Amino acid sequence: MTDLIPLAQAHCTVRHGHEHRLGEAGIRELLPQLPGWTLVEDAHALSKTFRFPDYYRTMSFVNALAHVANAENHHPDLSVHYDRCVVRFSTHDVGGLSENDFICAAKADLLAG
Repeated sequence: MTDLIPLAQAHCTVRHGHEHRLGEAGIRELLPQLPGWTLVEDAHALSKTFRFPDYYRTMSFVNALAHVANAENHHPDLSVHYDRCVVRFSTHDVGGLSENDFICAAKADLLAG
């Protein structure tokens, strides 16, 4: 885990295989660091809805998040609407949540902040 640095300052690493999937204890440790994020899909994914006053600001967030996702090589599923964006993170290569999902969720929060 990213015990020494905040999640938003950490960087993703390549994770393949079920041994990198976070267990219940790891999820319980990291989730409190992400206010507003919820577990979905039987705790196999993280989701949060970011709200904005207009389409321009929504798209600005989406474009900034795309840049971060590309830099971290960890890409969310997005549902984009006029005044909001629903962001969903999961690590398909591990079959659930990995530390990368929490790192990128924290980075998304910084962008919206």
